[in-house]
Amino acid sequence: MSWTKTAISEFLFERKGKYKPQDEDIQGLQRVEKIDFKGNFYIGDKASKTNMILVKNGDLVISGINIAKGAMCIYTGEKDVVATIHYSSYTFDENKINVNYFKRFLKSPEFIKLISEQVKGGIKTEIKPKHILPLEINLPDIDTQNVIVSNFEKLDDDMTTLDGEVEYQQNMLTKLKQSILQEAIEGKLTSKWREQNQDIEPASVLLEKIKAEKEHLIKENKIKKSKPLAEISEDEIPFEIPSNWKWTHLDKVSINRDGDRIPVSQAERERKDKIYDYYGASGVIDKIDGFTHNGDFLLIGEDGANLVARSTPIAFIASGKFWVNNHAHVLEFNNDTLLNYIKYYINAIDLKPYITGGFQPKLSQTNLNKIKVSLPPIEEQKEVINQIEKLFAICDELEEQINSSKQNTQTLMQAVLKEAFER
Repeated sequence: MSWTKTAISEFLFERKGKYKPQDEDIQGLQRVEKIDFKGNFYIGDKASKTNMILVKNGDLVISGINIAKGAMCIYTGEKDVVATIHYSSYTFDENKINVNYFKRFLKSPEFIKLISEQVKGGIKTEIKPKHILPLEINLPDIDTQNVIVSNFEKLDDDMTTLDGEVEYQQNMLTKLKQSILQEAIEGKLTSKWREQNQDIEPASVLLEKIKAEKEHLIKENKIKKSKPLAEISEDEIPFEIPSNWKWTHLDKVSINRDGDRIPVSQAERERKDKIYDYYGASGVIDKIDGFTHNGDFLLIGEDGANLVARSTPIAFIASGKFWVNNHAHVLEFNNDTLLNYIKYYINAIDLKPYITGGFQPKLSQTNLNKIKVSLPPIEEQKEVINQIEKLFAICDELEEQINSSKQNTQTLMQAVLKEAFER
């Protein structure tokens, strides 16, 4: 094994020539639209107003902006293509360099160190041929390069297997959390607790208290009377619940505060002081100098793909002084226990029966009111919340372990890259 100090320009050669978009030599050629961090190459017919370079079959093409993240590949198309000057294209001497070895070198800490030492601005600079070609690197002979590449390919297979296992664990954890929520709203998590607490007031008593409070607020003109909803029939019940629970509609246990929402454009928000949280469909999206609500409220996304994708919680609690735009419903409850229970309930159930629209899903206020709720007695709600939080705490510990495994694999790859190229 021998390593030699070698200028990159001894084995890598820039494909010369720059073309204006209207030049006849490049008319009809497709252009490089993107090279992603995995080295996938995307071409299309989108026109460009900037100067272009030519790319031929077998060329190494590098993104000057994302080189250290892996945005490079060998072009294998039958026809020539063009790329903007944010890319560079090279031929290379296969007797001196295994291009797969060199591609990995460009993602290594050693390359980043060289760039940082010799190029003003370091790796954050748009890396061009004038930056790469003069660099001198410790280069092993071609046979050693081939062995290193082979070892990396085996490591890649191991990493892919490990990444797949991490992804599988993350998916299973998501399903476990959803299963916990479902069992909670069906009364299964608190079955033993009910056996030991059989003398508590049933949920029907809680419903009557909430009804009386809402009627009082209506008389005082503090809230408006809602449109009456029919009682839930046996055929409409989605699952069985304990005998002292009660099926009801969300409208009957909450007060809707959507009327206080005020949307503010981004341009207008930029002119205001950043004091209070500004909420949208999935949480805080900005800050603003005023507030529309003050207290503890449940926010539920009104529109957007997340209603179906469920990549983030649909229902979340907002407390204190805050501003809400018109993309999140705002609900108030007569106690914090009910507020938290309904948060978990909304995040547990399938909302598709209440969502309208295809390309732009929407949960209207009318359909929000119609959501069927399995309501436990207030004392059991406390135990439901307690059980969920205990089990979620265990899930959070598991998630930390999974994320740690993922981070360890990334650290391992960086260590291997460092070891392979640092001589």
